[in-house]
Amino acid sequence: MKVKLKDEEMKMRMSKMLNFILKAIGVLVIAIGLFLAIVFIVNIISNKSEQGKIQSYGQLVPVDGKNMNVFIQGKGEETVVLLPGYGTAAPALDFKPLVEELSPFYKVVVIEPFGYGLSDDTEKERSIENIVNEAHEALQSLKIDRYILMGHSIAGIYGLDYVNKYEDEVSAFVGIDSSVPTQGGTDVELPIETIKLLKRSGLARLLMKIAPDPFAKLTFDDETKEQMRILALKNMYNSSTLNEMKNFNTNFKAAENLTFPKNLPIIFFVQADDTETEGWIPLHEEQVKDSVHGKVMTFEGGHYLHHTRSKEMVENFRNFMEDIK
Repeated sequence: MKVKLKDEEMKMRMSKMLNFILKAIGVLVIAIGLFLAIVFIVNIISNKSEQGKIQSYGQLVPVDGKNMNVFIQGKGEETVVLLPGYGTAAPALDFKPLVEELSPFYKVVVIEPFGYGLSDDTEKERSIENIVNEAHEALQSLKIDRYILMGHSIAGIYGLDYVNKYEDEVSAFVGIDSSVPTQGGTDVELPIETIKLLKRSGLARLLMKIAPDPFAKLTFDDETKEQMRILALKNMYNSSTLNEMKNFNTNFKAAENLTFPKNLPIIFFVQADDTETEGWIPLHEEQVKDSVHGKVMTFEGGHYLHHTRSKEMVENFRNFMEDIK
C-alpha cells in the first residue's frame, strides 16, 4: 500500500513539474514572440519616421532608367571621380574630409552607386560589368569624359575593370586601401539568407543600435553624423548591397587576369598595419611593379584612411601628379 502511495505521489509530482515546464516554455515562447513583434513594428515605424529626416544633397542623374545620386564640389580644371567602398551608407558624406581637401584644386565628383546614399535601389545583378557601366553612364550624363579615378576598398576591383574599359577617359588611378583581385578571403560563403531575415525582422536595426556607435570617433559635425546614421539604417542589407555581397567572389575572379595599363599613373595609399589580409602591402606593390608611373604609400590608420589622412593623401597625390608632368 505504501509503495502504491509513493508511486502515486511521484506521478503527481512529475505531472506538476511537467505542467510547470510546459507553462514556462509557453510563457517564454509568448515573450519571444511579443519581443519579435515589437522589434518588427518599431523597425517599420522608425523607417517611416527617418525617411522624413533625410536631407538631400547632390543631384540625381538618369542611369539605366533609374536615378543615381552624384555630389559635385569644386571648380578645378581637372576632375577627380570618387568611388566608395562596399556598404558605405552615404558615400558623399563619408568622403567629406577628402572632398574638402581636393575641391580647392579639382572638380570633385562623388558617385553613389545604386543602393548607396540617395541613389535608387536596383534588382539588376551587381556584376562588375554592370557596376562599372552604370558609373560610366552617370559620368556620361554629366558630360564628364576626362578624369582621375579615385576609389576606396572594393572600388579597387571595379576601378581595375573600369580603367581597362575606358582607358582613353581615365588620366590616373588612386587607390585608398583598395582591394586587390588576388587577396585572400573572397571565397568565404556569406549567410545572405540569414542577413535578409535580420533586415526584414528589424533585428538588424536592433543590433546596430546596441553596438558601439561607428560614427562616434569621427571628426564630422553632429548633423553629418546623424545623416550618416539614418542612411546606414535605410540602406543596410538592401537588395543592391546584398546582391553585391553575393557577387563578391565572382567579381574578384573577373578581375584576376586584369592589370593596370602600363602608362596609366597609379598611386596607392595603403593602411600600414593591416592585420586581416596577408601580404597587404606586397599585393599593392605587385600591382604597380610594371607601371611607368606607379607608387605605393603607407599610412597609419584604419581602413577608411580618408577619414583621418585626407590632407596628407591629397598633398602626396598632387606632388605625384606634378612629378610625372
